[in-house]
Amino acid sequence: MAAEALDSHHRLVVTPTWSIPVDEFRFSYSRSGGPGGQNVNKVNSKATLRWNARTSPSLSPELWDRLQRRFPRRLTEQGDLLVSSQRFRDAGRNASDCLEKLRELLLEIAVPPKVRRPTKPSSASRVRRLERKRLHKRRKQARRPESWF
Repeated sequence: MAAEALDSHHRLVVTPTWSIPVDEFRFSYSRSGGPGGQNVNKVNSKATLRWNARTSPSLSPELWDRLQRRFPRRLTEQGDLLVSSQRFRDAGRNASDCLEKLRELLLEIAVPPKVRRPTKPSSASRVRRLERKRLHKRRKQARRPESWF
């Protein structure tokens, strides 16, 4: 497992105040694509992490909403979040990589998005914009011949 992402209580540490017990995760292993020599056809080294985020007590309803909005393609209809890895040639390192990927995904939703406050242009910027438009108009009119109409 990911030694740096797990604490001594076998919990995935997302932030100092938020951690998830590892027993909430289910791992499955399958054949990995890519190079690997003769061994690639015999060993199941691709790791897939499945976590039921919808029913997890470690995830607040607010975080669940953010997760749904941010990563809809990673979620199944049952509310399972899927993360897979086939970066390495052994299953243990791929499982660790899945945990690290999950941690990075959860860090993205841990911080609430900034609320956009609509702003109005300042009166000085409005004046500058209109002046630029007038200059542009004059420049284009200067290119026209006198008997244009």
